[in-house]
Amino acid sequence: MKHLVVPHSHDHTETIRSADESSEEGIRAAWIGLAGMMATAAAQVVIVALSGSIALLADTIHNLGHAATTIPLIVAFRMGRWRATRRYTYGYRRAEDLVGLFIGLIILVSAAIIIWESVDALINPRVVTNLWWVFAAGIVGFLGNEIVAVYRIRAGRRIGSAALIAEGQHARADGLTSIAVAVGMVGVWLGFPQADPIVGFLIAIAIIGILVSAMRTVVRRLMDGVDEGLIDDVTAAANETPGVVAVDSVRARWSGHRMSGDIAIQIDSAQTVLQGHRIAEEVEHGVLHAVPNMDSVVVHLHPAVSADEASSLHELSGHHASREAREAYMARQASQRLAPTGD
Repeated sequence: MKHLVVPHSHDHTETIRSADESSEEGIRAAWIGLAGMMATAAAQVVIVALSGSIALLADTIHNLGHAATTIPLIVAFRMGRWRATRRYTYGYRRAEDLVGLFIGLIILVSAAIIIWESVDALINPRVVTNLWWVFAAGIVGFLGNEIVAVYRIRAGRRIGSAALIAEGQHARADGLTSIAVAVGMVGVWLGFPQADPIVGFLIAIAIIGILVSAMRTVVRRLMDGVDEGLIDDVTAAANETPGVVAVDSVRARWSGHRMSGDIAIQIDSAQTVLQGHRIAEEVEHGVLHAVPNMDSVVVHLHPAVSADEASSLHELSGHHASREAREAYMARQASQRLAPTGD
């Protein structure tokens, strides 16, 4: 039961898969989740028509809105498999991140509709009937949504998809709000009719909380943020590679549910080009194993030299970094031109 409702961690080797394999799993999880959400929403629509419950209507609207966001996510997964072009040289995987923003907009609209309906219900009270049916629908909604949530979250974690994980968290929130509907019906049964629209407000607050949580990860990835500890893992994998003297810099970023990165390493300056390429290949291979969602790593080689020599290695490109660097570069060039030649 614990493994059914609580997604558990997995071994890294389990997640080492190609981009096509991970996209295929994401699409499958999205379709299966969509089928479960639609079945739950359809049952609730029937009961809403019979009972007139605002709280259940709020939960149903949220479920339908959630289902509507799944189709764009599936399209984004498919776009991520398209080949890169001369215009989109990194491919189309960012579409998944953009869909994440769209999902956030749909969640926000759902919350606004629920608040509007709840206010209207407080001003113009409605008679709620078939209370036990609504209560049963809340329980069924919780179970259906929780199953979808567990499945989507596990699939999202396996492939590293923030959007799919957010969809799973959204489904879990739907399940919790379904329980809230059942609680609202108990309040109505006990003679407190305002309990139903009040629960509608509580559902709206829960949706806004989900929105903030989901968008935090989506926006961080759009801003090229990575998970804590990832750079340390990449650095460690590079340092462990035979022939690497030191790791100078490491960068990585998400694009959809896949990653790319670049590393600058130091190697013995006496190494040949062929030997240096072999070390770079070993570094990339080690990083691909250390970070299962990593698709490619560009490895830049620096010769291991003294500090004085190191300062001149990137003189040409380095003077473009800032005004100070450019002025220092120009000053060095001027002093070299004025220096006596010894003739």
